[in-house]
Amino acid sequence: MIPLWLQAGFWGFVAGAALLIGAGIAYWIHVPRHLTASVMAFGSGVLISALSFDLMDEAYHRGGFDATAIGFVGGAAAYTLANWALARHGAKHRKRSGGQQPSEDQQPGSGLAIAVGALMDGIPESIVIGLSMLEGGNVSLVAVIAIFLSNIPEGLSSVVGMKKAGRSMVYIFGVWGIIVVASAIASLVGYAVFQHFAGLVTVIGFLIAFVLSKFGG
Repeated sequence: MIPLWLQAGFWGFVAGAALLIGAGIAYWIHVPRHLTASVMAFGSGVLISALSFDLMDEAYHRGGFDATAIGFVGGAAAYTLANWALARHGAKHRKRSGGQQPSEDQQPGSGLAIAVGALMDGIPESIVIGLSMLEGGNVSLVAVIAIFLSNIPEGLSSVVGMKKAGRSMVYIFGVWGIIVVASAIASLVGYAVFQHFAGLVTVIGFLIAFVLSKFGG
């Protein structure tokens, strides 16, 4: 039987691999802007709905209102601060498909900032997948499917913007490849490490993903 920690890593990899699918579509196929917008809206709706009706409800039942409220506000503050810092270094428009992303010539260091920003977006979601296996050893398919579907348009839109900013193919697929691997590791860690912690930590993990869906767009 496959160990549960390895299963957690596998499901994190599956959800993260959608980023590469979206990146590949955007890099080799011309996608009209209105279609990109439609796909982004669809992916956002799927993720927000799943987190609102499944994970947020789970957080409330595990930790109660106080823990849910504290985790929500704390997660929002932490993400907003990190997002603000990255925006100042060129990652403000990392998910945009227009010409808003700066090139490395326009803003040195922006490539690294975009990579770190994309990593910051993906890791908390993957941790949630691992956390979902803490009770019963079964992954939350709702979370996996929602994150997978939202990652396709995220990779698609961001890569369109990266191409317009003159980013190389090595950079583009290197960034998303690293994030896919990091997603698998984050999901594995979410299960293997946090299984020894109190239920409040589980609540915080769920809430981080919920906050990202609200404030990370």
